[in-house]
Amino acid sequence: MADNKKPKRRNALGRGLGALLDDAPISQSFTKLPANLEAPSTIAEIDLRDIEVNPFQPRTNFDEEALAELADSIKVQGIIQPITVRKLTERKYQLIAGERRYHAAKIAGLLKLPAYVRSANDQQMLEMALIENIQRENLNALEIAISYQRLLSECNLRQEDLGDRVGKKRSTVTNYLRLLKLPPDIQAAIKEGDISMGHARALISIENIDHQLEIFKRILKDDLSVRKVEELAKRLKDKEEIREHETSNKKPQMGYELRQVQEKLSSHFGSRVLIHNDKNNRGSIKIPYLSHEDLNRILEILDL
Repeated sequence: MADNKKPKRRNALGRGLGALLDDAPISQSFTKLPANLEAPSTIAEIDLRDIEVNPFQPRTNFDEEALAELADSIKVQGIIQPITVRKLTERKYQLIAGERRYHAAKIAGLLKLPAYVRSANDQQMLEMALIENIQRENLNALEIAISYQRLLSECNLRQEDLGDRVGKKRSTVTNYLRLLKLPPDIQAAIKEGDISMGHARALISIENIDHQLEIFKRILKDDLSVRKVEELAKRLKDKEEIREHETSNKKPQMGYELRQVQEKLSSHFGSRVLIHNDKNNRGSIKIPYLSHEDLNRILEILDL
């Protein structure tokens, strides 16, 4: 999907000033599974009646027409890629990956399925299901962002570890996660394909939520290109910088170290953190939030 066309966690605080100013390394390796899940076992033929679906499957809706097409293909070609399961009892297995193939095989009338049998606990089950879901080609940007967030919060991964797991740069992961800070109306439009990831990235750069919604409505009304939205966002940012510059002359200047801490805290909380410091080095830290959900997200980071 071209960017210029409309398309049809938890880190503890209290690490000290030095730790906040140190940049974490960027990881750029390929998809990596947990250590005890790396090597697949031999393929086994398993009775469909002995397989139960994955309760951690992040995707609950499957396109019936697509399943029927896959079932027709299976009738002709068979199962090309084995499913992946974990063994529960002597004759009971649980799906880790391949639920579409499982349902399509049932429609096609198969009695047995080829499968890799792995050892996995509940957290690893969730992690593998989410990673497989992320790697599907037809996911929209918001579904990917939600899966990334679940991997961070429910699988206790750091962003750099998440990049390793899904084979993406940390900056790419961060860009997707930032979509979750957008207002619900804009998130819904991303999910429905009314606006592209390029539009969303441009809207994220606008800090004022009212301005975000105003430009979002213009995108829908006037079919604005990504480039046009980027231009509008830049104009708003330039105006904000002028206002900030005019205001800053009336306020005590913030030192380099505090500015760096402010930027680090903003990155840590995924929200613009504001530090106010007076001439006696007393002040406050302000963490704005955009919605009740955003507040809960910040409270989770604070472990409250």
